[in-house]
Formats: sequence, structure tokens, C-alpha cells
Amino acid sequence: MTQHIQNTPQFFLTAPAPCPYLEDKVERKVFTHLTGSKASEINDLLTQGGFRRSQNIAYRPVCENCQACVSVRIITDEFKMNRSMKRIWQNNSDLVGTVNGAVSNSDQYSLFHEYLEARHRDGGMSGMSVQDYTMMVEDTHVNTKVIEYRRRGPDSFITGKGEGELIAVALTDVLTDGLSMVYSFYKPELHTRSLGTYMILDHLQRARQYGLPHVYLGYWVNGSRKMEYKIRFRPQEQLGPRGWERVE
Repeated sequence: MTQHIQNTPQFFLTAPAPCPYLEDKVERKVFTHLTGSKASEINDLLTQGGFRRSQNIAYRPVCENCQACVSVRIITDEFKMNRSMKRIWQNNSDLVGTVNGAVSNSDQYSLFHEYLEARHRDGGMSGMSVQDYTMMVEDTHVNTKVIEYRRRGPDSFITGKGEGELIAVALTDVLTDGLSMVYSFYKPELHTRSLGTYMILDHLQRARQYGLPHVYLGYWVNGSRKMEYKIRFRPQEQLGPRGWERVE
């Protein structure tokens, strides 16, 4: 009986709260807990249905009178870099991403805190402690990886790992049909490298290597400048009333 409850998701609705993306808007979310032996399978299905994961919770906006949040996924095999993206890729060719399990460390937290202080000081995550960050990374019942990006060193061609200072981090779920970028952050003083774009390009490369057809970027929020970058990666699919629809 207990096992049946764990493997059958129950959905709940949050109370109304101020929207973090659009002024004068109120958001509500439907959510469920990702636990039990079927957590990965349920996460796959929910992600394909427009949900996002945060720790062991999958959620999706269900706001009244607003449909600005649109789930976006890039079509891996058909994506081609434009001139600007090629330049970003080349400018970051000195970086190597190392794939690790869902384990946090002090280097990650220091970079995470530095990133929030510079980019999202007034955001909802700004007060996160070391323990909070550890939970964000490690409280997962699905196939989650942490990719650490460091500069190439003299032994990188042998070890396949970067060396020295931690430059960027991506928290990523591996799904049956793609990679889902849960959260990423980077050294804010290296903003001219466009590391956020670079990590998406790197995930596209990895998805191709794994034979996965999609890279999930979460929500593009129509009207939010912070989310505009997501629609630059085309062709992509956006989830609407009739399902996933291709956007050139």
C-alpha cells in the first residue's frame, strides 16, 4: 500500500504569490513530489508535459488569466549555431566540462553565492545557505548530474578533466528523451564569455553524443527580458494547447 502511494503522484496547488518574472502578475503552481522507485519515470513524463524539477518536487505554472510561461526544448539534431554562437563556442574552447554525480562541494557553493550576489541579489534564492545549496543538488531521486567547467590544463587531454578554478556549473537531469537543464551559474566577472549560452551549446553537444533528441530549457516567459535568450536556440519546440509545436 505504501509503495503504491509512493509510485502514484499526488498533485497539490500552491497559494497565489507575486510573479517573479512579470510585474503586477500573480502566480500559482501545481506540484507533486518525486519519490519512490518510479521517480525517474514520472519525472520523464512530467517534463515532457511541461513540468520542471526543483529538488524532489516537479511543478508547473497554472496561473489564472496568464499563459506567458511556455515550456521550451531544442531539437538537438537540427540545431545549428549562428555566427554569434560560433564565436561564443570558440571563445570558451579553453574550458572542459566534467560530469559528476549529484554531489555538492565548497567550490560550487562559493561560485553559486558569488553568482547570486552579482546577478540575483534580490531574488528568492539569494539567502540560500550551504545546507540549502546541498539540498538543491543532492535532494534528487532521478538521474541528476553536476557538470563542472574548468580551464584546460596540461593533463586535460589525458584525464578529460579541466584544472584550476571553477568557472561554471550546470545541474542537469538525464531523461530518456533529452537533457533537462535544471539550473546553471558561473563567474559573474566573466560575463563577456556568455557562459550561459556556452553551457547550453555544450549540452546540445552532449545530447548528440548520447543520442538524445532534446535539450529542455524550462520556461520561456513571454514579456520577461531575463528569459528572452531561450528563444534564440532554434529550431525548437514549444508546448502549447495542442502539444509540442515546432518553431523555426
